[in-house]
Amino acid sequence: MLQFRGKGVCSAIAIGAAKLFKRQQVQVACRHIKDTQAEIDKLERAKQKAIKQLTQIYEKAVSEVGEDDAQIFEIHMMMLEGMHGKKFIIRTLDIGADKQIDYFGLDKEENPALGLRAIRICLTRPELFETQLRALYRASVYGKLGIMFPMITSVGEIEKIKQICEKVRNDLSGEGISFCENVEIGIMIETPAAAIISDRLAPMVDFFSVGTNDLTQYTLACDRQNPALEQFADTHHEAILRLIEMSAKNAHASGAWIGICGELAADLSLTETFLRMGIDELSVSAPFVLPLREKIRSLDLSK
Repeated sequence: MLQFRGKGVCSAIAIGAAKLFKRQQVQVACRHIKDTQAEIDKLERAKQKAIKQLTQIYEKAVSEVGEDDAQIFEIHMMMLEGMHGKKFIIRTLDIGADKQIDYFGLDKEENPALGLRAIRICLTRPELFETQLRALYRASVYGKLGIMFPMITSVGEIEKIKQICEKVRNDLSGEGISFCENVEIGIMIETPAAAIISDRLAPMVDFFSVGTNDLTQYTLACDRQNPALEQFADTHHEAILRLIEMSAKNAHASGAWIGICGELAADLSLTETFLRMGIDELSVSAPFVLPLREKIRSLDLSK
């Protein structure tokens, strides 16, 4: 799976090839490309161009909130049209902690990983949040859009998010602006809190995306920015795998699908483990798509 990342401005996921194991379908996402490094390099260049454009637009939008949804809309519209009907998931504003952006004027925090970041910024600055959501819903008629919200820890946060989404849709309807009525809504499982109450969160959304980098950090109390803790940050720790499995079970019980992003998704030693958990999607950067696809093809889950 290809993820577009740009200093936390947003991330987008383009769903591509799938592999069947009897009745199990697993998505390995990336734009549908030829098996050549040249095609992968082309994707990376397009990604960087989109990131630069979006970063410039958000920088301007911070000082002129409410006036730049048109530009954000145009960028997302082009992205969706370029996917030719394939699913395209965009993560909402995700800054703070290791993703610092000077022009946002965030206060310095002693422990930014546990501070005002991601969805917490969006919910405390609803005018900025609405600007992005408005652009996304406007663009939704040009493709198959999903919206993903990061750093969720409670039912109350999802309730607030849904209220803001409803307000945006009502505003668009009142202005006679078209949007897709069935945009998928998902959340990132990045904290132990979200995984533990995933049975309550799953009925409220269409999908989960497990952010393994932050989930590892918060579960093992290891600052991911501190290289001295690398030996203690065991990404294969049983606690992390149990939280992922719990989330998968609860997602499926409510009819939601679940994917994994972050470094663990590309860890070929865990691919079979994830598939046996019932993970529906593995999100990796472009260079890892081909090795992961080959690994999946080599597995026989019937044994």
